[in-house]
Amino acid sequence: MTNKTLKGQNLRVLLRHGSETKYKVVAKSTSCTINITVNTEDASHKDIVSSAAMPTATSIAWNVQVESLDVTDMAAILQAIKDGTAFDLAWSETTTVNNQTPAGTNLVRTGKAFLNDATFTFNDRENSVKQIQFAGTSSLGSSDLLEHTEIITVDNNFTKGQFVRLFITNGEQMAIAAAKGLTFHVSVQLETSTTKDTEGMWTVQEPVGLSYDISSNALVRSNDNITSSVLGASAADMQNLIEQGSTVPFQIANVSGDNNRTKGTILVSGNALITNFELNAPNRQVASYTVQMQGYGDYVVGA
Repeated sequence: MTNKTLKGQNLRVLLRHGSETKYKVVAKSTSCTINITVNTEDASHKDIVSSAAMPTATSIAWNVQVESLDVTDMAAILQAIKDGTAFDLAWSETTTVNNQTPAGTNLVRTGKAFLNDATFTFNDRENSVKQIQFAGTSSLGSSDLLEHTEIITVDNNFTKGQFVRLFITNGEQMAIAAAKGLTFHVSVQLETSTTKDTEGMWTVQEPVGLSYDISSNALVRSNDNITSSVLGASAADMQNLIEQGSTVPFQIANVSGDNNRTKGTILVSGNALITNFELNAPNRQVASYTVQMQGYGDYVVGA
């Protein structure tokens, strides 16, 4: 019997969190990467004649990264990060409907992991993308997932980047005018919590800190006809704000209506400090600018 090569769409990451009883694949995922790392120390000493290194294993760690075109669960992901509770995570070969059913091969692994990094990218006239990363906090085990998974309905709808926008408040709330790109990134600081009482070699971790940042780029000036009554923050406004050195309230929300400035569902809000403002004016090209913002205090999901 000839074995077929394994295609990437048939190796998937599955998650379970909170009160959920069944694993589900990361919907509309485009790639996943799984890393298992053995940490070592050189065990060579004076009793050994050879000058060659002699690495010995001291601990084992693992992490998983997934990229997906589904950003509809952004609020749920941000809330899970704030809650600081571990996910049940698995990976397996998959088959059948939508490549979602585990095939039950010897590649199957399960374990607990913290969602320690998430990036959401919303670019004009592009499908929005999320990148999420998990850090293992338990040993890996083998399991039959077939009776513990849920098939989810997947549609062909995608969130276009122009329908998610950044708003800031400077006296009045304003959309970022002539915006081209937006990225929201959250990172969790983890600390190894193993002690001499911890059995085995697997690394155990726990979250100890959280930070987030926002990146936005826009044209300095556009030739769009603005009919919306919602004000727009210009390059000059952003330059003034960074010079003031104070935090500004922000919201990231779904938008519609005139000039895509009418807010719908608020995905995340909070306060941020503008830490970098960069004007770009290359010859014979449209002038643009980029701002970087660091989150100040907790973000709020959905308000």
